[in-house]
Amino acid sequence: MANSKYTREEALAFHLEPTPGKFEIQATVPMTTQRDLSLAYSPGVAVPCEEIAANPELAYDYTNKGNLVAVISNGTAVLGLGNLGALGSKPVMEGKAVLFKRFADVNSIDIELDTEDPEAFINAVRLMGPTFGGINLEDIKAPECFIIEQQLKDVMDIPVFHDDQHGTAVICAAGLINALHLSAKKIEDVRIVLNGAGAAGIACLELLKSMGARHENCLMCDTKGVIFQGRTEGMNQWKSAHAVKTDLRTLEEAMRGADVFLGVSAKGAVTQDMVASMADNPVIFAMANPDPEITPEDAHSVRPDAIVATGRSDYPNQVNNVLGFPYLFRGALDVHARAINDEMKIACAEALARLARLDVPDEVAMAYGRKLTFGRDYIIPTPFDPRLIHVIPPAVARAGMDTGAARRPIVDMDAYELSLKSRMDPTASILRGLNARARNAQARMIFAEGDDIRVLRAAVQYQRTGLGKALVVGRDEDVKAKLEGIGMGDAFRELEVVNAAKTDKLDEYKAFLYRRLQRKGFDRHDIHRLAARDRHVYSALMLAHGHGDGLVTGATRKSAHVMELINHVFDADAEHGAVGVTALLHKGRIVLIADTLVHEWPDEEDLANIAMRGAGVARHLGLEPRVAFVSFSTFGYPRSERAEKMHRAPRVLERRGVDFEFEGEMTVDVALNARAQESYPFQRLTGPANVLVVPARHSASISVKLMQEMAGATVIGPILSGVDASIQICSSNFTASDILNMAVLAACKVG
Repeated sequence: MANSKYTREEALAFHLEPTPGKFEIQATVPMTTQRDLSLAYSPGVAVPCEEIAANPELAYDYTNKGNLVAVISNGTAVLGLGNLGALGSKPVMEGKAVLFKRFADVNSIDIELDTEDPEAFINAVRLMGPTFGGINLEDIKAPECFIIEQQLKDVMDIPVFHDDQHGTAVICAAGLINALHLSAKKIEDVRIVLNGAGAAGIACLELLKSMGARHENCLMCDTKGVIFQGRTEGMNQWKSAHAVKTDLRTLEEAMRGADVFLGVSAKGAVTQDMVASMADNPVIFAMANPDPEITPEDAHSVRPDAIVATGRSDYPNQVNNVLGFPYLFRGALDVHARAINDEMKIACAEALARLARLDVPDEVAMAYGRKLTFGRDYIIPTPFDPRLIHVIPPAVARAGMDTGAARRPIVDMDAYELSLKSRMDPTASILRGLNARARNAQARMIFAEGDDIRVLRAAVQYQRTGLGKALVVGRDEDVKAKLEGIGMGDAFRELEVVNAAKTDKLDEYKAFLYRRLQRKGFDRHDIHRLAARDRHVYSALMLAHGHGDGLVTGATRKSAHVMELINHVFDADAEHGAVGVTALLHKGRIVLIADTLVHEWPDEEDLANIAMRGAGVARHLGLEPRVAFVSFSTFGYPRSERAEKMHRAPRVLERRGVDFEFEGEMTVDVALNARAQESYPFQRLTGPANVLVVPARHSASISVKLMQEMAGATVIGPILSGVDASIQICSSNFTASDILNMAVLAACKVG
C-alpha cells in the first residue's frame, strides 16, 4: 500500500523476530523412534535411492522435488535498489519464497549466487537441477538475464522462469485482453507503444506478439527514444529484434494516435499532452514502481475514456506479479513440466482475464472494501481472490499437456481442481480480507492502555499502515517517554493522545455514567473517580459518545476485570447477550470456540445464543458456519447430566429455525474429523465443524490455551460479540501484532 508507512526499526524488527529471517524447514515424516530414523536415513533410504537411480522419474514420487522451487539471484538488480550484491538480495529472495508458499503452497528455497559472470551463474544453476522441480530467476540485471535464462532453458529439463520478465508480461497480457475487450478493439489491429526496453518491457512485447500483436504496430522506446531500424546508439540484440521501420523518433511522437501504452520505465515519463494525443478509448498501463509514468488521476483528467492500470495497490487495476508466478509454477509442477512455454504463459493470462469477467464473490468484494464488477476499474483479478488457486493452475497444466511439456499428464481434471481448493490455507486470506476492510473503514481506534509499550507499538502500526486514526489514552509525557525508550520517538507527533484532563467532554461523560450507575450504589464522587481516572471506563465513555469508532483494551489487566469496568458504560454481560468467540488458526484451519469470555455455566438457551453469535462471527470472517455442540459424549453416549444440556441445545436451535448448519452433542474428534463423522450417517454437518460451542467458560479457556501452548496455534480473540459497540478485549500475554489484529477486528466491527 502506498499509504503504508513503516520505520526502518519496524522493518528490521519484522525480520529479526521471532527468529531471524522469514521461514524455517519442517519434517513431514515422523522422526521419533529408532525405526523412523532408519527409514528416513540409513539403511531404509537405500531403497528409494536405487529406484530413482534406475528410473529418474520416480524422484517426483519419493522426494520433495515435485513441489520445490529455487528462487535464485545474484542481486544485480534488486527491487528498484540496484546492484546490492548476492547477500544484500537475500531478504528479497526469502520474501519471494514465502509468497510461493502463501499463494500456491509451493515449497521454495532462496539461493544467492555470488557472481556477476553469466557463465559461472549458468553453470551453478545447471548443476543444481536434480534438486528442484523448477527455477525462478529474480532480480538479475539486463542484458545478462536474457543470456542466463535462455541458456538455462536450453540445458535444463525443468521450468526456468525469470519472473521480472515473464511474470510482469503475463499479468500485463491478462489486463490487456480485458482492456481491449472493453474498448472493442482487436490485438492484431491496435498500435502499441512500450516505454522501457529492459527485461520486463521486452518480455511484455514478445508475449503480446505471440498472442497476435503485429510487429509493425509495436513501437519500443527507451531513454534515447524510439527503437527504429538502423539505430546504432544504445542498442543490443534484444532491442534490435523489436526495431521497426519508422520516421518517429521520440516517445511523444510515438504516442500520437496510439491505442495502447505500456510503461515499465520511470515516474513522470508520460505527460498529459501525450495521453491527450492517443486514439479513442486508450489503454494505459503505467507500471513503473513505486510511482507510475502518469497517475490515473492525471490521465483521466485529460482522457475520461482511458482504461488505466498501474503497479500500485492503492489504485484500481494493479498489475501484480503475485497473480502469476505462484500459479504458473503450481500448474507446471503438477504435470512435472520440462519447461514453462509461451502457451502456458498465454493460458495463464487468458485464465486471469476470464476470472476478472466472472461475478466476484462477496468475500472478495468485502476484502477489497467495494463491490467489484468487470469494467474499466476492474480488468485484473485482485490477489485476494480465493478462486485463483483452482482456476489458474489447471489452465496452465492443460496447456503444458497440450504442448508436450508435461511429463505426467493429469487424468482427472475435476479431482485436480478439488485438490487445489483444499491446498490453500483459508486463514491467510481471511486475515488479508479483514485488513482490507479495516483500511476501507478508516476507524478512529481508541487504544485504552497508552502506558504499555506493546499497545503503543500496535497504535503506531495501526496508523502507519493506513488503517485509520489511533487515539491513545494516556499522559503526553508518559507516551512520549515510552516511545522514545523503544526508538520510536518520531511517532509521538503522529498519534493523538487523549485523557480526561485534556477533554471538554468530561461533564457530559460523568452525567451519562451517573444516570447508568446511580441505582447501583455509586455516588458522584465514585463517578468522577471512574470517569476521570480509570482509562478503561474513560475509553468506553469516549466510544459511547461517538468520539471514537472502536476500542481495544485488556492488554494490562485480567479480562474479567476489564469486562466489569466496560459494563459500567455498556451492556456487555450474559444477560444482554454478550458472548466471547475465540478464533484458533492452525495448519491452515480456522476453528472458532465459544464462549471464552462471558458465560460461566450456560444453560441450553444460553448455548443456543452462543451458537448464533459464533455463527455470526464466522460469517463476518467470511466462513460458512458449521456449528458443533461439543462434550465428552456423542449423541447421548455415555449418558451424563453434565452433557445433558449439550444434548438439548440443538433442539433449541431447531425451534428457532436458524439458517446455518448445527449438530450435537459430540466429541471434538467427531466434530472436526470428516472420517469420524462417517460413523454417524444421520448427522447434519456437511463437513468438519468450524464453530465449537463448549459446555462452560473453563473448558473453553483450557481448550484455547492448550492449543496455543502445545500446538503453537495462532489465537485471535476473544472476539466480543453481541454488544452495541465495537469493543475488543486483549489478553495480557498478547504481542503488539496480536493487539493490532484486535484493532483490525474492532475496525471491521466483527461481532
